[in-house]
Amino acid sequence: MLVPFFAISFFPAVAALPSTPSAPGPVVFEELAAESGLRFVANPSRTVQRHQPETMLSGVALLDYDGDGWLDVYAVNGARMPDLTKSGEEFKNRLYHNDGKGHFSDVTDKAGVAGLGYEIGAVTGDYDNDGDQDIFVAGLRRNILYRNNGDGTFSDVTQAAGLAQPDPEYGTLWAVAAAFLDYDRDGWLDLFVSNYCVWDPKIELGCGNPAARDYCHPRYYQGLPNSLFHNNHDGTFSDVSAQAGIRAQIGKGMGLGVADFDDDGWVDVFVSNDTTPAFLFMNQRDGTFAEKALERAVAYTDRAQVISGMGADARDVDNDGRPDIFQTALATENFPLFRNLGDAMFEDVTARTGLGSLTRAHSGWSNGIYDLNNDGFKDLFVACADVMDPEGHLRDRVPMANVVYVNLKNGRFTDGSGGAGSAFTRAAVHRGAAFGDIDNDGRIDVVVTALNAPLELWHNVSPASNHWLLVRTIGKKSNRDGMGAKIKLVSASGTQYNHVNTSVGYGCASDKRVHFGVGPDTRVQELTVTWPSGEVQVLKDLPADQILTLREP
Repeated sequence: MLVPFFAISFFPAVAALPSTPSAPGPVVFEELAAESGLRFVANPSRTVQRHQPETMLSGVALLDYDGDGWLDVYAVNGARMPDLTKSGEEFKNRLYHNDGKGHFSDVTDKAGVAGLGYEIGAVTGDYDNDGDQDIFVAGLRRNILYRNNGDGTFSDVTQAAGLAQPDPEYGTLWAVAAAFLDYDRDGWLDLFVSNYCVWDPKIELGCGNPAARDYCHPRYYQGLPNSLFHNNHDGTFSDVSAQAGIRAQIGKGMGLGVADFDDDGWVDVFVSNDTTPAFLFMNQRDGTFAEKALERAVAYTDRAQVISGMGADARDVDNDGRPDIFQTALATENFPLFRNLGDAMFEDVTARTGLGSLTRAHSGWSNGIYDLNNDGFKDLFVACADVMDPEGHLRDRVPMANVVYVNLKNGRFTDGSGGAGSAFTRAAVHRGAAFGDIDNDGRIDVVVTALNAPLELWHNVSPASNHWLLVRTIGKKSNRDGMGAKIKLVSASGTQYNHVNTSVGYGCASDKRVHFGVGPDTRVQELTVTWPSGEVQVLKDLPADQILTLREP
């Protein structure tokens, strides 16, 4: 078993829960990466030319690749600039196997997942419905699809799957994040990829002091369309970006929020764009999407500002049954929280919840909406750092500590990071963050990457005696992962909602199991699963504190 560390408190009032909620318990983490064997360092290959991709690493994924019930860790890495070759051990992507006893072993070479070039993000999902978790790696000029062979190894099937084709207009794209989702409900996972901007090292711009260049503002780079690939059920994908209405929108795509925002049974996609208005692709239920961010009030903040959108997550923050959107950005821009009012109409509640003042001094990358103290209310975690050169003229403000905003259960949040102890407050150039229960103790842990610094494993040791439930879904008519399944939990303390989705934050992938904290309740009165196929499954009177495997009827 892993050991203990960090403390906090946090957020929203909801009709479904007690009108006078109890105070939230502390959130406590312990940093265990080095002693657990996770010795990964994200290497951006920083050069004096300050190539734009150097500041964009690095995604991380939590997945059970060998099906032994324990979450493993996959972290992507850079390559030598500017030729983008992985020329040594220091540039390998790394896969670490969890032995279930608190230790991880590097199995990269055996598994065959070291990467091919300059990779940015990763997402996981069972695209071929064979019961094993596959990995898609989003990268600069090339992406990779690793098919899980079911024997501890992976095969690069990018070419065979039809995902290595050059873009008809741009030739090569720069992908940052991706999501596996069944957008047409045919029982097979499709693939949405967010693309950033056009980059060519031969014409890299020089910004800042000529004697000490720094990274340029994104306005100097041309944006790109996002991509949607349809699963053909035979191991291949077809690019349907144009006919689906995705390709028509040009942005600078970063993190993705994936959820059924209007509760019509069809998954939608929020795209966090860097310095351009965000996108909200609403599923039209006919194989196409309509971009509706402006009319649904998520394109801009409530001050009509475009932000440097980075990470995104989409989950129900206030327990009203509607998935909300939490987005990260740079210092002074705030981290927007958009509350879903119903029918995918949103309201910016950043100021009202206290997040305006709490986030203003921070720059955030990957993020997640998770109940970190198991009190029945989801909290917010952000991996923080500035985008600029940590050795440049802004060096003092570039490294930052991660932050946790604890749900106070009354519609507001508080910064609980100070109670986390000295280790949690240390600064680094953080980027990726993935969420999951590493040691199967019912508390959500967090793995965070940092540029030119060790990977961090924040083991959740929150002391409150709250209870929990982890739900693992296995689809039958739906996709094997049950990706997109919506889960409603009722216990004595109230009602909560969540859904199955691995894409989270900034180019990261989290545990596919769905987590609920249920506070003091030792039993779940009712659990309702609405599968992507439309099948509804209801279970009653379940004991808490278990990992529950549900198979679609």
